[in-house]
Amino acid sequence: MAQEMNGALVERITQPPQLFSADQGTLPPPLLESHWCAAYVIARHEKVVADHMARRSVESFLPLYLSVRNWKNRRAHVELPLFPSYVFIRISVAERIRALEVPGVVHIVSFRGTPVAVPDEQIEALRMTLQLRRSEPYPYPAAGGRIRIKAGPLQGLEGVVVRHNSRTRIIVSIDFIQRSTSVELWPEDVESLPDTASEIQK
Repeated sequence: MAQEMNGALVERITQPPQLFSADQGTLPPPLLESHWCAAYVIARHEKVVADHMARRSVESFLPLYLSVRNWKNRRAHVELPLFPSYVFIRISVAERIRALEVPGVVHIVSFRGTPVAVPDEQIEALRMTLQLRRSEPYPYPAAGGRIRIKAGPLQGLEGVVVRHNSRTRIIVSIDFIQRSTSVELWPEDVESLPDTASEIQK
């Protein structure tokens, strides 16, 4: 379900009450343990994939943002994926096939055949930024001074600090898919991590 927060941000999340079928009870516990991972999907099919995941009782999270588009003589606000071609899903190794059978899914981001787990903390940080601050896509940074938010509801979140249009922004990245989003901050909200003090002063 998508909702507008602070006039700018929305997210779509489906959360079924049960993630495992009864016939999985005999599988080893590591195969039944669910983790967040990233499904790579056909371009512009992110919302369709998220809907299909819900129908198959697979929990999914599709971060969206509002973008203003000019069409002929009118302006329209449209919901676009924050990370194009990616939908986050919470599955176990045993459920991988069920997710791959969803129309529009190309593959699940994996390493040596095992889905790469996205830490719960990163997913929660994304949800929090969508709910509380204006976010938008941002090029994946090759390097930069890292900071930690020291105050407010985003306290503890870490990222790369940049200056954009005289505003301080933190770049929150999902490293293994090399996608980022920027979140507006106030300078007093952040503290530098080692060797990054000069970046905040720029």
